[in-house]
Amino acid sequence: MKMQTVAVLGAGAVGSYVIWGLAEKPGIRLGVLAEGERAARLKANGIGINGRTYRPEVWAPEEAHGVDFLVVCLKYGALPGAMDSIRKAVGAHTVVMSLMNGVDSEERIAAEVGDAHVIRSLIKVASHKEADGFHFDPDATLGIIFGEQEAPFQSERVQAIVELFEGSGIHYRVTEHIREEMWAKFRLNVCNNLPQAILGAGVGCYRDSVHMQAISDGLRRELEAIAAAKGIDLRIADAAAGRGSAVPPTARYSTLQDLDAGRHTEIDMFSGALMRMGAELGIPTPYNEYTYHMIKALEEKNDGRFDYTGSEAVTWAK
Repeated sequence: MKMQTVAVLGAGAVGSYVIWGLAEKPGIRLGVLAEGERAARLKANGIGINGRTYRPEVWAPEEAHGVDFLVVCLKYGALPGAMDSIRKAVGAHTVVMSLMNGVDSEERIAAEVGDAHVIRSLIKVASHKEADGFHFDPDATLGIIFGEQEAPFQSERVQAIVELFEGSGIHYRVTEHIREEMWAKFRLNVCNNLPQAILGAGVGCYRDSVHMQAISDGLRRELEAIAAAKGIDLRIADAAAGRGSAVPPTARYSTLQDLDAGRHTEIDMFSGALMRMGAELGIPTPYNEYTYHMIKALEEKNDGRFDYTGSEAVTWAK
């Protein structure tokens, strides 16, 4: 097996890291899946990454059919609408890697194309958008972590992905504990992404406020209880992760970045997913329920739902 054609679905903060890393890799064809106006825009303007314009090929899903490697880098809310594109691109030997946040995108994709096509993975990259495109620090980026869920862990497709990433700009690591590591990143997103987004402050708030830390801890307890009920031992991931990466106290993670920009967030993939799993397992999730509804209300605020003029009908306080 050899990865000679690579398609990226979603050329945003995560997809830009993959495009940047593989753009100079010899011996491969690299393309972005897009149709209509978006395809025309990508062909005309390219993709701004770290101050440079990149111009990968732009393929319609039908043109990409049978691609060796499909990397899905979408926002959670965009996945249902992209399933037709994924189905069209996947051929008999296509390997699909989802670098989306959360812990259920692989299962949703596998339900459409078959689990045998999907390899589990996660990405750790602090990318943000500026006027000229996406920016990240390549040296500080931990990169892509991936692996098989069961032996043989050094499978043919794992070795093919290693060969693809080797010598590129992409940082990567193969793990034998991919489920645990995916849930550890999920925990980081839930416990650090969400309370900060409600407060609207940098991540230093967890260090400087016992109240913010208490909220984060409450979310963590619920997530870890659900993980344990699913047989996922997060201590394994904690041992593999080491110290992690240094983050300035001003850092604003993706959920807060979305709210800052007036976009809808991925809260359905975070607390929404935990609420569903908790209900299935009989595990209460009050911290996640409150967080879910607060962030949904902040999305509504961004949508202008509460832009009252004073001429509306009165409400009654009871």
